[in-house]
Amino acid sequence: MSRRRRHEEHENHEAWAIPYGDLVTLLLAFFVVMYAMSTVNEGKYRVLSDSLSEAFNGAPHSVHAVADGGGTGGRVELPRDQVQKIFSAAMPVTARAAGDSPAPKPAAAAAAGAVSAPGPALGNSAELAKVADDVTNAMGTLVAAGEVHVRRLQNSVVVDISSDILFPSGVAQLSSNAAPALQYLAAALRPFTNAIRVEGHTDDRPINTAEFPSNWELSAARAASVVHLFMDHGIPPERLAVMGFGQYRPATTNNNVAGRNANRRVAIVILDNAHVPEGSL
Repeated sequence: MSRRRRHEEHENHEAWAIPYGDLVTLLLAFFVVMYAMSTVNEGKYRVLSDSLSEAFNGAPHSVHAVADGGGTGGRVELPRDQVQKIFSAAMPVTARAAGDSPAPKPAAAAAAGAVSAPGPALGNSAELAKVADDVTNAMGTLVAAGEVHVRRLQNSVVVDISSDILFPSGVAQLSSNAAPALQYLAAALRPFTNAIRVEGHTDDRPINTAEFPSNWELSAARAASVVHLFMDHGIPPERLAVMGFGQYRPATTNNNVAGRNANRRVAIVILDNAHVPEGSL
């Protein structure tokens, strides 16, 4: 009886492909993780920065310090719950429920001494002077709290509003708490015919997100959000203009937290019609 011939075992020359595929997959996963770790969300970074600042240095810079009433030049911090009450008090009269407290009185702002000192005389522009008075009255509570500053210049009235109370960090959409105060300001400006320029300003900390590649885009988008609210509340669009200055027109230094707080702002500039050439707004 013949023996069966044993089949020769063939060597598999493609066995290397399996570990090679595993290695390529692991390398791909590694580089994906490395890329994800290198991408920083600027908005979340600023929120984290504010939280750390609050933990180690006191109140976060989203709430400004205001001058105390003792005339000593000291500073006191405005609590967050008080800011919420300020916005509630600054709501338009038409938005108040029956029985709520009346609108802020001009005397309150004057007594607090929070209105910025007048600049050069307004000349013969009686209308612009009335604009300044009406705006101060409309924003009286926020002016008294130091969150809004009204500056009277020769040919304009400038209303500086801290962007920290209007927008979350790194965002151009108005917060729900900010809208009522701006509606009140729009109601004060609506009866006039003066041209209005809305300017966005930031501090010098860089931002680089998909939505805002730089502070130019962020500042312009924030100014545009305010303009859209004004339009929605009856101010004709031909009176309005948007400008974004980024960090390039600071109100003060960016070397400390207080300075950066002051530089992050939206400025509403009400112009004297007699000094605005047609088509130059």
